[in-house]
Amino acid sequence: MDAPTIPSQRRDDLIGLDGLDKADLLLFLAGNQFMATPDLLDAFRAAHPGVEHIYCQTLPPGLQLRQILAGKARFDGREITGRADLYVPVSDEAVDELARAGLTEPARCPVYLRNRLALMVAKGNPLDIRSPADLARPGVRLSQPDPELEHIGCHILEMYRRAGGEDLVRTIMEDKKADGSTRPTTVHHRETPRRILDGEADAGPVWITEGLHAARQGLDLETVELPEDLDMRDQAAYRACPVSSGRNPVNARTFTDFLFSQEARDIFRHFGFLPENRPATPPGP
Repeated sequence: MDAPTIPSQRRDDLIGLDGLDKADLLLFLAGNQFMATPDLLDAFRAAHPGVEHIYCQTLPPGLQLRQILAGKARFDGREITGRADLYVPVSDEAVDELARAGLTEPARCPVYLRNRLALMVAKGNPLDIRSPADLARPGVRLSQPDPELEHIGCHILEMYRRAGGEDLVRTIMEDKKADGSTRPTTVHHRETPRRILDGEADAGPVWITEGLHAARQGLDLETVELPEDLDMRDQAAYRACPVSSGRNPVNARTFTDFLFSQEARDIFRHFGFLPENRPATPPGP
């Protein structure tokens, strides 16, 4: 598989890049956890001071899966060849693909977190967007995650199907893409808020945690919540997958255990995530 390219503007999603070569733990976290990651890493370091150097990516899981399978990624004129010790996708399909490559075992990839979909709009909701069907209206410019790179995109497609069937999917993903009013993203948690703030988009499906983060920052954005049957909380599961090609399997397991700690759960709740209970039988040896 060809190495993917990480957009050059995404330096803020590569934590600890300067110390990559000496990292004791390499984490490829689903990018929408970016707002919670600094607190999470600080708490982990305090609890485990022996894990001194941590490299952490907060990028779309689809892009990171390609990076793991290729063994590298391109970024700003250099190659990133560090191999993930732990990978967090938000789809079972990604876990299965990694397993088919012989790089993980699904039984050792516990769900530790869930999230909910919402719609991000400009403050005041000037176009009165209230439901997924409103995104199909003529003139509504949509910032739409690319399902090929961003696992949220797969959940969004299913949300569209639940809300309006294949007709709604086709209108948003084909018809409006053809006329330019649906514009794909590569790193939606950075691009969609910026596009709305810059007047380049009217709305975009996001994780509700991203909307809450924007509100905490005081940005001129609002979040339209979706009903439980459409917010995909039943499907949007974050799995902590140990990667067999990683150099630090013990530290990866230590971090996985930490994700189920009360401290980590409190951090995630603070940012609007839905922590999962520890599995009855912890996976792995």
